[in-house]
Amino acid sequence: MLDQFSRTQLLFGKQAMDKLAASRVAVFGIGGVGGYAVEALARSGVGTLDLIDDDKVCLTNLNRQIIAVRSTVGKYKVDVTEERIHDICPDIKVNKYKCFFMPETADQFDFSQYDFVIDAIDTVGGKLEIIMQCRAAGVPVISCMGAGNKLDPTAFRVADIYKTKVCPLARVMRYELRKRGVKNLKVVYSEEPPMRPLEDMSISCRKHCICPPGTRKCTVRRDIPGSTAFVPSAAGLIIAGEVIKELAGLYQKRSIPK
Repeated sequence: MLDQFSRTQLLFGKQAMDKLAASRVAVFGIGGVGGYAVEALARSGVGTLDLIDDDKVCLTNLNRQIIAVRSTVGKYKVDVTEERIHDICPDIKVNKYKCFFMPETADQFDFSQYDFVIDAIDTVGGKLEIIMQCRAAGVPVISCMGAGNKLDPTAFRVADIYKTKVCPLARVMRYELRKRGVKNLKVVYSEEPPMRPLEDMSISCRKHCICPPGTRKCTVRRDIPGSTAFVPSAAGLIIAGEVIKELAGLYQKRSIPK
């Protein structure tokens, strides 16, 4: 019977679609990268999605985040994303957590219930905690490295963390993971050297912060990165593709190179 996933099933097959429908994926960080990852997961038929983010949509998100439009400014990202997912497919189960994930909040989550985890957050401490929790629970995880201050969406690569280069965040993560005895981690990273954002106080969040009330201010960052519509989105879609292919068993079925 024809349905909204029929075109996908022409490539994946019925068995793979059934695997996706039975899968539960957690996405930590529903921003420029994570939002596009969620979009692709929902449009591919993943049955259950857990969304973890404490932010509200800000006016400055409109340049790159798929959930950010004028009508969603000031709303929680997980609420907006849930509504969008159900507009795509009402049958998808959505679990929401208005939570800034850090080691201190990790006890709110049972990682063993996930079939795959996407790390799309931008704090090193939170990323490391996600990875260690996934290792302890035996759950596959894919982690996004730096996507800010970049202009080339074709520079992204999928690799083990210890085979990455150029990316400053990946360098820090390699060091920290090696100390923790982690021998491998699948990541998406860019080989484009990051640019230095212009120091223009007329458009600086530090001088003109418009973060919605009740949110963690972007000005807590050491640096506020520049961004585009086409770089974080590319990373998010690449991540979703890796998760979907692994969950559906398409690497084995079609011999797609890893």
